[in-house]
Amino acid sequence: MTSLSSESDLSSESDLSSESEHALGLLSRAAEPLDRLHALRLLAIAVDRDPAVLRNVRAALVAGESWERIADAAGLGLAAAKWRWQGTDEQIAVRLAAGRKRSARPSSVPSGLPGHSVADAARMLGVTAQAVYLRISRGTLQATTVTIDDGRSYKRVLL
Repeated sequence: MTSLSSESDLSSESDLSSESEHALGLLSRAAEPLDRLHALRLLAIAVDRDPAVLRNVRAALVAGESWERIADAAGLGLAAAKWRWQGTDEQIAVRLAAGRKRSARPSSVPSGLPGHSVADAARMLGVTAQAVYLRISRGTLQATTVTIDDGRSYKRVLL
C-alpha cells in the first residue's frame, strides 16, 4: 500500500466526491487533537459512501481481481464486501436501504410485553437461559412468542 503525501495527491488520484473533498479539507486544516479526531471521523464516513469506492471495486473486478482480494484491500470480510458492492446500482441501493431500515429500528425491547424475557426469567429462577428453554419445552414453564408491528419477535416467559 502506498502512502499519499498530501490532500491534493489523494483527491486527484481517487476522484473523490465533494463531500469527501470537504472532509479531507477539514482534516488538513484541523490543528487541535479533538478537531482532527472529529475531522477523521467525518472523512471516514464520507469516504465509506463515496462513489469512488464502488468505481474502484468495479474497476478491480474488470481487471480480474477476486472478491477475496477486494475484501482484503477494503479491510472487510468477503461477505461484507459482496454485500456492499456486488450487483447493479439498484440492487446495492435496495440492500443499503434495507440495512438503514434495520439500523433505524430501536435496539431495545419494547416495554409493555407480557411476562418476562428469557434472560430475566433465568435470573429470577437462578438458572441459565438454556434451562429456561428446556423447562418451556418440557411444559414446566409457560411461554409465548410475541411479534410486534416491525416484525421482531420475542419469547416471553409467563411465571
